[in-house]
Amino acid sequence: MTNNIQDTIVALSTAPGVGAIAVIRLSGDDAISITNKVFKGKNLEKQDSHTAHFGTIREVDLSDGNADKIIDEVLVTIFIAPKSFTKENVVEISCHGSPFIVKQILKTLLNQGARLAKAGEFTQRAFINGQFDLAQAEAVADLINADSEASHEAALKQMRGGFSDQIRQLREELIHFASMIELELDFGEEDVEFADRDDLKSLINNLLSVIVKLISSFDLGNVIKNGVPTVIAGKPNAGKSTLLNALLNEEKAIVSEIAGTTRDFIEDEINLGGINFRFIDTAGLRETTDIIEAMGVKRTQEQMKKASLIMYMVDMANDELVDMHKEINKLENLGIPFIIVGNKLDKAKADLKEAIEKIKGSVLISAYTKDNLDALKDRILEVVNLDNFKTGDTIVTNIRHYDNLIKTRDALNDVLTGLGRNVTGDFLAMDIRQSLHYLGEITGEITTDDLLANIFSKFCIGK
Repeated sequence: MTNNIQDTIVALSTAPGVGAIAVIRLSGDDAISITNKVFKGKNLEKQDSHTAHFGTIREVDLSDGNADKIIDEVLVTIFIAPKSFTKENVVEISCHGSPFIVKQILKTLLNQGARLAKAGEFTQRAFINGQFDLAQAEAVADLINADSEASHEAALKQMRGGFSDQIRQLREELIHFASMIELELDFGEEDVEFADRDDLKSLINNLLSVIVKLISSFDLGNVIKNGVPTVIAGKPNAGKSTLLNALLNEEKAIVSEIAGTTRDFIEDEINLGGINFRFIDTAGLRETTDIIEAMGVKRTQEQMKKASLIMYMVDMANDELVDMHKEINKLENLGIPFIIVGNKLDKAKADLKEAIEKIKGSVLISAYTKDNLDALKDRILEVVNLDNFKTGDTIVTNIRHYDNLIKTRDALNDVLTGLGRNVTGDFLAMDIRQSLHYLGEITGEITTDDLLANIFSKFCIGK
């Protein structure tokens, strides 16, 4: 059956597998009537919206149309258009969470004319029917996948329209000037200006300041959505694996007094302050003739370049001061935020301990006894710095939005360049149209079938 917006679609909306209950959702003009054919209880077509009804779902004999064989006792909730998620008639059937029961109910509904929904098709219909814009629709998927307090809050803000409102306002301000420029083109032979060039330049600069701020927020947004890749680096036997185990509160990494035990990186996630951190324990940094260990060292260096944060551990019992300063210089050259972590506090040499204490933002710990771990966690959160997020500023978390904002910025810069060169209105209009196009793609005011298919195919079935 073709993917037609007029079809009534059905899918399991809860996670597949055995559970206490499962929820099967239908949406479309015939959602209520199709369900009513297999439901034994009240006549669903005569009930009010947003009401729930107990009864049984029965298998329909296709030869005579009778519904006799009980599949399950269910609770059916109906939502009459346009007061539903999709703005269509919607039915949600709560049944027992047996995969067999779910399969039988779906089969029965399909036999009555429903079609299996594609990934994200319920949300796509909500978008098409004007329930929300494209950026808000994408936030639905982010909300479902949120696995930390911060990612949940970011998705919720976007779903409730904060980001969309800001983009829409920018676009409306630009549309006014675009219309003035277009009007000039209609009167090209009369040499008149409807759009004041100074006002246009001022508007573009204001728009750029907002857009650049949104673009710069993406680094933080990416961290919120995907977690902070944090590399634990240092020389062999500095206590990197011990620290990972201490942070995880489990024996994740093998700990040994033999130098070079960790030959590849080991990672796991920890939630600190509502943010997920991906802590990566790496091979010790040193010159080695061991081919396998050398490969591990190379991977450590690669992971450090990709990290958002580096915790460099200094073995205060055995490292040398001059070597520590050399490593700090290397870290500074990487340009990645780092924390110097002095380990083995109980065995520390006086000169190393004193030197590390003088380094701003450093932390002294004992990974083995777990002394001062809370101070280290606090310092990690300070470096990541979520203050901007917590003040309610709009944060960009979606790579598609980020890409369109970059394109918008470039197109607006082209407008400024054109104004500086006193180009004619037709060239200005072309660059302004480009800016409007990219902003419109974010909220879905401008879409293509390929764009929508790509976005909603990443949603789960039933959503």
